[in-house]
Amino acid sequence: MAEEVLPVGEALRGLHDDGFIPLRGLLDAAQVAEVRALIDALKPIHWDYEGLVDHYKCVFNRSPRWLPYLDPPGLIEIAEAALGADCHVIGQTAWRCHPGFIGAEMHLDYLPMALPAELLASGFELPMFLCTAQIYLDDIDADLCPTRVIPGSHRAGHAPWPDEESWCGRTAEPVLCQAGDCLLFRSELWHSGSRNLSPRTRYLLQVHYGRRMVAQKFSPYLDWRFNPEVLVACTPRQRRLLGDHQAAEYD
Repeated sequence: MAEEVLPVGEALRGLHDDGFIPLRGLLDAAQVAEVRALIDALKPIHWDYEGLVDHYKCVFNRSPRWLPYLDPPGLIEIAEAALGADCHVIGQTAWRCHPGFIGAEMHLDYLPMALPAELLASGFELPMFLCTAQIYLDDIDADLCPTRVIPGSHRAGHAPWPDEESWCGRTAEPVLCQAGDCLLFRSELWHSGSRNLSPRTRYLLQVHYGRRMVAQKFSPYLDWRFNPEVLVACTPRQRRLLGDHQAAEYD
């Protein structure tokens, strides 16, 4: 259970105002150790790759042991409030970023619609379509490639231009946190990675949530098959997160 459970209303306000929220102590020490061990046991398949950074997609399908990390208490309630009670998971990705890793430039993940800056500055509340939870499995300091975020930049109405490193006078802030903490952010937020200047490897688990009408991103797509052991082990909520929805207009 989250060490400091953030009230859902406060969390939604943070996502609307700043574009992100921290969730402290989402995982306990035993869970952090388990996920790190699960990552160490992974082997690359399909579009996975290993090197200076190791990147593994759709890890929920590897083993039922990953399932509790699709909907940890303290996170899933916020995701459902932000994206609808019928939201689902569009990916669960594991990372290891080794010493010397070079982080991503300033970017956003997905812009559902480009809107005029004057509308976004007027108090218009932009609905959320996609959110990412980054669950840190190390104590993140300034040298261990912290994520950098620009508060409020989700209201820019566009992706950052090349070399654009600030928005409305606000520059990127590093997210420094403890193992087991989580950063939940909406897809329009400007954010970047940073270099791993330490001798340590950073372990990270991402869970990507989307509204029901946002397509699930389960590669290799046409050849995708659910692991039967995973489906048998799912709770009803986890089955819904993996796409077992009730019939609706476009089904």
